[in-house]
Order: sequence, then structure tokens, then C-alpha cells
Amino acid sequence: MFVSTLDTTIEFLKGVGPKRAELFQKELGIFTYEHLLNFFPFRYIDRTRFYKISELDPELPYVQILGRITSKEQIGEKHKKRLVARLTDETGSIELVWFQSLKWVDENVTKGKVYIVFGKPTVFNGSFSISHPDLENYPRPTTITGNLRLQPVYHSTEKLKKFFLDSRGIQKLQTLLIEQHLKEIAETIPPYILEKYQMVGRKEALLNIHFPKDVKSLKSAERRLKFEELFYIQLQLLHNKQLREMRFKGHSFEIVGERINTFYKEILPFQLTNAQKRVIKEIRLDTQRGIQMNRLVQGDVGSGKTVVALMSMLLASDNGYQACMMAPTEILARQHYQSIVDLLKDRLVKVAILTGSSTKKQRTQLHNDLEAGEIDILVGTHALIEDKVVFKNLGLVVIDEQHRFGVEQRAKLWRKNVIPPHILVMTATPIPRTLAMTLYGDLDVSIIDELPVGRKPIETRHLYEGQRLRMFGFMKEEIRKGRQVYIVYPLIKESEKLDLLHLEAGIEQLSYHFPLPDYQLSIVHGKMSNADKQFEMQRFIDHKTQIMVATTVIEVGVNVPNASIMVIENAERFGLSQLHQLRGRVGRGAEQSFCILMSGNKLSPDGKLRLETMVKTNNGFEISEIDLQLRGPGDISGTQQSGVLELKLADLAKDQQILQEARNTVIETLSEDPNLENPQNSLLRTYLSKKSRGIAFDKIS
Repeated sequence: MFVSTLDTTIEFLKGVGPKRAELFQKELGIFTYEHLLNFFPFRYIDRTRFYKISELDPELPYVQILGRITSKEQIGEKHKKRLVARLTDETGSIELVWFQSLKWVDENVTKGKVYIVFGKPTVFNGSFSISHPDLENYPRPTTITGNLRLQPVYHSTEKLKKFFLDSRGIQKLQTLLIEQHLKEIAETIPPYILEKYQMVGRKEALLNIHFPKDVKSLKSAERRLKFEELFYIQLQLLHNKQLREMRFKGHSFEIVGERINTFYKEILPFQLTNAQKRVIKEIRLDTQRGIQMNRLVQGDVGSGKTVVALMSMLLASDNGYQACMMAPTEILARQHYQSIVDLLKDRLVKVAILTGSSTKKQRTQLHNDLEAGEIDILVGTHALIEDKVVFKNLGLVVIDEQHRFGVEQRAKLWRKNVIPPHILVMTATPIPRTLAMTLYGDLDVSIIDELPVGRKPIETRHLYEGQRLRMFGFMKEEIRKGRQVYIVYPLIKESEKLDLLHLEAGIEQLSYHFPLPDYQLSIVHGKMSNADKQFEMQRFIDHKTQIMVATTVIEVGVNVPNASIMVIENAERFGLSQLHQLRGRVGRGAEQSFCILMSGNKLSPDGKLRLETMVKTNNGFEISEIDLQLRGPGDISGTQQSGVLELKLADLAKDQQILQEARNTVIETLSEDPNLENPQNSLLRTYLSKKSRGIAFDKIS
């Protein structure tokens, strides 16, 4: 079997060796020649412009000068020696200074010779100088890596720099690698796809991403490599989806029976929105196909996902199956349980809850009832995945805010039946379209993009610290009307690093402006026990307190229709997605609700944009797109933790068109050649076989 030289360990590249190789591995995850080739520059410096010495300005970041070395000498004593050379052109002269590697510089820099000098000009004692400049012979030799019109700049670290592996050092290694091994770079995209999108080959792309001839060549290389990156993510996702649909037969929910019909016609206290009806229909069609359903339901805060989940679980019950609903926190699990119980009014099915705080006696009874099939719907936290939890006939699993669960945790639920249950994943975090395609590309996606009838859009205002008394006055007006208020702080105690209005100081301030007995406060934060949190929240739900002071623990899981104001302190410190989630805690009743964003006077450009966005729109999907541009995919929906999106070059905020092209190409390819048996798809087949860790390619029959 042919093994490419590019699989060679990095230490064998000239100029690396064992010590540098170990650093490359630890600092940058570079183990082989191939890894180094795929370590791309993050920006480029224009080397097409030559400056005259008379044009120099200390504000310039880097300059390139063509001149002759007219003098050279070592100055100073032993440990303070430096080498100083004078570079002259027709407009003046400048000092070049070296403090390290003096012997090497002295031997390699020749007086009287013309050089291309590159570096950062600084002014010392009224004269310009450049410390440790890059010097190149003039004229530049013609090489395979071009003449560096655009100089690549690579990320490095302090530890690497100590071993002379700064950007320039890495560039030298890339030069050597490409000049010696360019011919071994194999193509990874079938020719017919390259032709369709008029993309360059992989050799040309890698050469021009590291050493672009010009801007046009660089753009062409970037487009090709971004397409490749996104194409193979989509190929894996969609091939896995195809395999799953063929392998895993699902329960067939053919009956739309008494339970779902009675609930819809007699019990449901409100009209479903058209969006809810559409999503329920999509779920019904999925569950009738005899293939395991894997559907993601995205819906903004308050859009009615719980009702959709309940009707899906009633559908399972009508067909003789049990259903369960897993939430990431006990607060949220109890919220879902209460909502379901309230909606059903003790009719149609038996509903139970299982959380970490369920007693031993409760658990024993529940385990027995569940195994006997006497519980139709079980709501809970990750306690549901325990081995002791055995269903008689599990047909549907609903997972809420699924990004908070690990892959293995979710898989344990799927294994609780011989035939895997249908999977319905829900999220109240609107996900940008590009991120959903990449993160959930193997799921079918439904979107609830309507709010229930009668809901008024939340009015959002941004106030500064100087307007606090006005805000307190507004709170008192709403409380006099019988409404309630949330106040959310980013910290529990004062931090030395962050000068934020913290929860404890906030309570002190509120106690002064909202004195007992006229005003009662509930206090909730993450360091309290579950029982204490539950007690405080219940007081607020029962209207025994008017103000709930909390940290972000209430981001999900509290539904109080009477609450009409959400105050977010130091709002500029929160991400857009979190601000939107917090705002969604109000606006759940028929009355007008408000979100007040309190901030300091000094705002960063990003902080200002976040607050302006919140004031401008209530549309979660619009907000998520801006959030993606500001933060990148790694911080949204826990994708960093999941390891799904370690993109080297592609940017989901900017490369939507390339992603769509890549996904469409994969869909087209797999529909025409599901097993990739056509010789023109052999590269794709090889890639998937490698990803299966050498296991024979999984055939779809």
C-alpha cells in the first residue's frame, strides 16, 4: 500500500528536529507534513509596495525598502553587543539593528550589496531604524513559491517564538515543504465537481494559500479550500443520515386516535398557530414512514414548542407507545412537567417526573410503573438515561436544548428499545441557517416562526446608569398595576477583575428603593440548593413576591405570565443569544411587556451593536445571524464543546453561498450514487472509509 511522504512526522522536515516537533504538536496540533500544509496563514502583508527612505513614517506597520548596505559594525560589550548596519537609497539612509544571532548576521550580510529590507520602522533619537529586519537578496530568485508579493502571516505562540518559530520561521518551513513535496499533494475533489464550480486543483490551491501570486490567485485558493472543508462535513452528515434511515427501522405511528383528537378538540385552551400545525404535520408524516425520525424543532422563546412536543407524545400514546422528554436542568424539567400536567388537566394519559432530587421511594414506584407500561409520558433530567430506568415500549424521545447533552448521553436513550425510538430535538436558541446546516445537517429541521395569537411584541429599551431612578419609577408603576419584575445580574459577588453591578450590591440598592413590607423580593442564583431555588421561584410564581432578583439561572425554565418587565444589568456583558433568551422570560401574558437593558456609559463597538440589535428586533433568527458574525460558530449552541466545527478556513457567517453549493452537491451526488460506486466518486468513497477508521465502506442496500 502506497504511503504518502506527507504522512511523515514533522520532526524529519529539515530545520525542525525532535524538540521543535514536540512544540509543534503541543502548541498547534501539527504532527505531520500534511498537518503543516493545512496550517493556513490568517492574513497577508502586501509586499508589492516599495517605500523610499524619505517616505518613512513611525505610524506605518511594516515597510519594504530597496537599498544598499553602506556600513556594518558590532557595537557594545559582551552581553550588550549589537550589530548595526546602514542601508542607503537615493533619498537617505536608515539604521538596521540586530541584538541576537550576531555571528550569523555578520557572516551573511555583505557590505556594498543591494537588499530588499522588510520590517517595522521606529524612531530613536530623531532617526529611523528597523530592528531585526527581514533581508532578501536582490533581485529575488525565481522559485516555485513565487516572489512573495503577498507575504503570509501565521499564528504562533510565545513558546514557539523562543525556538525561532514565529510567523517568519513557519513561513520558511512552508517554503521548504512546498518546494520539496508539492508534486505529492493528491487531489481530494472529483474532477467533475471542480469543473462544475470552476475551481482550481488542490496543488494549486495549497500553493496559492501559502504563497499567492496575486489577490486573484489567493481568492481562488480560498474558495476551493473552503468548499472542500464544507463539502466533506456535509458528505459525512448526509451519508450518516442516509445510513441511519436505511438501517434503523422506526415505529410506525399510523393511528391519529382518541387521545390526540380529544386533546385538540376538547382540552386545548387556545388555537394552534399555522406554524405549529405545519410542524405537527411534518412530525406525523415522519412517524408514519417506518423509518426512525430525527427532527429538530427550532422555535423562538414562547413560540409554543411544548404543545408541539405534547401532541407528538400523545400521538405515540395513541399508537401504544411510551414517550419521554429530557431537559438539561431540574428547573426546566419541572417547568415542562407542570406545563404538560396543566394542559392535560389530569386526562388522557399518565404523566410522571424523574429528576436527581426524586426520593428513593418515588424512584422505586416509578421504575415499576414505567416497566409495567402504566406511565405514558415521563419527563426528567439526565436521570432518564440511568440503566435502572426501563421502559415497556419507548416510541418517542423528546430532547430539549439538546446541545447541553453529550452525544453518549443522548445515545443511551435511543438504546432503551430494540427498535430505536423516534427522536424529536427542540431548541429555543434560534440557530443561524448556516450553523443549523452544519451542526444539525443530518436532521430534518422544522421551524416555528409564529408567536401565539394575542401575544404582544416585547418592547426593548436601552438605559444608561444615569437613568436608573427613571427605571425604578417605571418598575413601581408596573408593580402598582399588579405586575411582576425580573432583575438579572451577571455575577453573584463583586469581582476584582470586572467592575459590574453584582447581585448582592443590587439587592442592597433595591432594598432602599423598594422597602418592606410594600415590596417583597425573591432571590435565585446558581449557588443555592435546588430546594431553595424552587422555594424562591414558587413564591414568585404564586405572586407572593413582586421582584425576582437572579443570575442567569433563570435563562430557561421559569414561566410567569404575570411578569411584565425584564431588567438586565450590565447588559453589554451578555451575548446576544443570552440576552434574547432572558428577554423571552416576559411577554408570556396578554399585557404589554418590557425588556430594559442597563449598561455603563462606555461601550465597546460589539457591545453597542448587541444592544442596538436587541432594541431594533424581536426576531430570534435575525439576532442569531448577527450573533454568529460577532462571536463565530464556536460559542453558539455549545459547538466548541461538541468539536463539530473546528473549521480551518471557512467562515459560516460569510461563506453561506459556498456552504449551500457544497451541500447541494452532496445531496445530488448521494441521490444519484448512494453507495458512491461510480468510479468518478472513488475519492469520496475513500474519504468516508478513512473516517470509518479503516472499516469497510458501509453499503446502503
